[in-house]
Amino acid sequence: MGRLQDKVTLITGAGKGQGAYEAELFASEGAKVVLADVDLESCIEIQKRIESKGGQAISMGLDVTSESEWIKCVRRIQNTYNALHVLVNNAGIYSRIPIMDASTKEFQQIIDVNLKGVFLGTKHSIPLMKKSGFSSIINISSTAGLVGNQGGGAYGASKGGVRLFTKYTAIQHANDGIRANSVHPGPIDTDMIAENLSTKEGRASSISKIPLGRIGNSHDVAMAVLFLASDESSFVTGSEIVVDGGLTAQ
Repeated sequence: MGRLQDKVTLITGAGKGQGAYEAELFASEGAKVVLADVDLESCIEIQKRIESKGGQAISMGLDVTSESEWIKCVRRIQNTYNALHVLVNNAGIYSRIPIMDASTKEFQQIIDVNLKGVFLGTKHSIPLMKKSGFSSIINISSTAGLVGNQGGGAYGASKGGVRLFTKYTAIQHANDGIRANSVHPGPIDTDMIAENLSTKEGRASSISKIPLGRIGNSHDVAMAVLFLASDESSFVTGSEIVVDGGLTAQ
């Protein structure tokens, strides 16, 4: 029996990168995976891979900034499974635009996807999660939500907001049997920061700052998310797991 056997799990941003990796890992652990992404076709490809290995998955298009799309998404999950045990708010966009170079439109877009999307997903998933028994919300934040750096501003603000929003969710819904925790990846070798790692010099510079001496990968993050999704973390809520090779410990 898998660590997530028969748990209905919704993962946003599941069409590629970290979300896709988590979807396939969760399916291998027995979860019934709902893949959601603004790019529906990419989700369908991941769904086919899951099903070819004997797993269970469905796909749906989802713009996490749209309240009406969230309502439709949760309604479909209710009609299909009548349960939702795990929500992974993974969808996000990355930006290193300095504060003085960012337009109001750019700032708002990052806040909308990275923070408003988490709020909407949480708000509209909780009623079904309450009916489903012991449930878990995992919000993907970042080390940029813990400490400042020379790049970004809007991105750090959005991810810092996710961190504290997670704690409020944990406190307000503990009596509903819902846990909420955040995961804070450091440099992870995915498309999101590919530009930073595209040159030998850029990669070496990133590695030089990490005590463990390597860039993280999707598996590193996904295993932390899996732990929080599983019953193994049944006494963990309002917490944060940092997956950064020691970067922020310095």
